[in-house]
Amino acid sequence: MDEAAPRAAPRAGRYAFAALILSNIFLAMGPWMVRLADVGPVASGFWRMALAIPLLLLFAWRGGIGSFRPFSAIGALIALGGFFFAADLAAWHFGIKLTKLANATLFGNTSSLLFPIYGFIVARMLPKKHQLLALLLAMAGAALLLGSSYELSARHLKGDLLAILAGLFYTFYLITIDRARQTLKPMPVLALATIAGAGPLLLFSLALGEQVMPVDWTPLILLSLGSQVIGQGLLVYAMGHLSPLVTGLGLLTQPAVTALVGWLVYDERLSALDGVGAILICAALVLIRLPERREA
Repeated sequence: MDEAAPRAAPRAGRYAFAALILSNIFLAMGPWMVRLADVGPVASGFWRMALAIPLLLLFAWRGGIGSFRPFSAIGALIALGGFFFAADLAAWHFGIKLTKLANATLFGNTSSLLFPIYGFIVARMLPKKHQLLALLLAMAGAALLLGSSYELSARHLKGDLLAILAGLFYTFYLITIDRARQTLKPMPVLALATIAGAGPLLLFSLALGEQVMPVDWTPLILLSLGSQVIGQGLLVYAMGHLSPLVTGLGLLTQPAVTALVGWLVYDERLSALDGVGAILICAALVLIRLPERREA
């Protein structure tokens, strides 16, 4: 059975949940690389996309792009997704510079709540009790994880609003990719969305007067390989086999990884509440995953 048929081939997607968790581990490293880069925040988003394009095109070609036509409805959908992704990265990367890393992570992950809501609307059903409980546990866990480093203040207001806006754009991106994955394989979808998003990011960066050319390429190469090629590649693959609710909850593993990076790199101590938050997120993922595995 073609891998492009989403959520219809349980055996083809038996690694999807593991891919989802691994993708979010790599994606959570992104803000760290953005801060290390010596270019503007939006320019770092451009290089994240641009440096990944050759590899993604190679993977798409090796995997087979099928009967895709650029000037078609699905082509327009992917291009729109690429624009939403560019808008997400522009808003989030700029917000990272204006607020605390914990704030940017928490507010930037509003898609973890909005994307499951989209899933329930499309399915025309209300969440079941265990699904609602899992969502509440995951949100509570994320809040506890970032509670010690999160800070709401007027000084961070612009960055917080940009992170929220980024979360909204990322939700639109996930919706378009979810629909595109119903007819195409993951690598062609990601490659085409990346190409569509790179141009707008460069224009945004130039319009803001940012430094575009780096002196040190290392953070940008790591950002591109980790976040775009590996992180987004695994995420797009997983989305073809998992429900929007599971995908949305998986996004909340990013705060746990962010807290771990803060501990290992910046010597930020983890409190007992941080541990409870991580446990709640793990419990939510188990709670939502076990019933779906039994149904499969």
